[in-house]
Amino acid sequence: MVTQNPQQPEVNIGLVGHVDHGKTTLVQALSGSWTDQHSEEMKRGISIRLGYADATFRKTPGEEPPECYTVEETTEDGEDTEVLRTVSFVDAPGHETLMATMLSGAAIMDGAILLVSATEDVPQAQTAEHLMALDIIGIENIVIAQNKVDLVDRERALDNYEQIKEFVKGTVAEDAPIVPVSAQQEVNLDLLIEAIEEEIPTPERDETEDSQMYVARSFDINRPGTTWEDLSGGVIGGSVVAGKLEADDEIELRPGREVEEEGQTEWRPITTEIRSLQAGGNMVDEVRPGGLCGVGTGLDPSLTKGDALAGQLAGEPGTLPPTREQFTMDVELLDRVVGGDQDDVEEISTGEPLMLTVGTATTVGAVTSARTGEAEVSLKRPVCAAEGAKIAINRRVGARWRLIGIGTLK
Repeated sequence: MVTQNPQQPEVNIGLVGHVDHGKTTLVQALSGSWTDQHSEEMKRGISIRLGYADATFRKTPGEEPPECYTVEETTEDGEDTEVLRTVSFVDAPGHETLMATMLSGAAIMDGAILLVSATEDVPQAQTAEHLMALDIIGIENIVIAQNKVDLVDRERALDNYEQIKEFVKGTVAEDAPIVPVSAQQEVNLDLLIEAIEEEIPTPERDETEDSQMYVARSFDINRPGTTWEDLSGGVIGGSVVAGKLEADDEIELRPGREVEEEGQTEWRPITTEIRSLQAGGNMVDEVRPGGLCGVGTGLDPSLTKGDALAGQLAGEPGTLPPTREQFTMDVELLDRVVGGDQDDVEEISTGEPLMLTVGTATTVGAVTSARTGEAEVSLKRPVCAAEGAKIAINRRVGARWRLIGIGTLK
């Protein structure tokens, strides 16, 4: 039985790959919990999962690698295992229309496990799309898990392994280790943990920087019928990427909310205080970068319900980058549209709508001016982003938004 460890998770690992290739089962095997149980979590107040699960990697004393790696707290002989570190798994949805969600999740990933099923040919459409997203966002620390090896014979597994090698050639995952596993049977999890420990180190973090948190979700945790005296403030969830947050700190959220005054609408930052912090399944006094956290605030819960604040940036008042309703970006287009029929990517043209993902924010923008390698866009919904921020650019192809390139904010 794997239990929550009080350690705060220190690194975020994305789980990417085709739908039904076993991401959920793999995380369940590594962490003993999974993410689709929001309503159950709501009843317990602030302990809310953010489409993620934490796992504590441990080492059995006296054992040689890879056999020494485990997630169990004690050995079969009852001996305690040593804690290595706690990691957070961010689940990136596998359905192709959720590519934007995958890209916004990528903003908070320090590394990724690319999950490929040994039972199907490589690559499936979304596997290719997700790998391209990792490539674009520059996530270089990757481990490939070849899952469901228990369902195929040796020859098929080796053939599939060669297909994976061929598929990742020339991409950011070219040198990534490929670990054959069975999440269902819990086979080779020790090898997988070893690969993660070697390939996805905890990045150096500077806690003295101004605090910044990407908001990925937001909630109203009050049950219907709660009286106003008993109302809890709104909760935001996401990942601290710089500095640290402490209970009772004041924080600002940008772009904030839309306010209408004398017929004019403008976006104004929201300021609130941190009433509680939760990380790694525990209430804590401070949250450092790495892992995911929940922040209980003094905000009216109607502002936070249903992920209404997802995509905002939170931090120390006065230190956040500007809110932008339009911007210019350098554009690097892909050779082909990702997913779909692999059409060539045409140049961006003035007037066309684009879906843009910046950090954890996704917005639609109209191109007001387009030149080769550069585009100016006017946004339907503003974003808070610094110069140099990476932007995933999606174009409407048929009935879907498809990834066509990457922008850099000027």
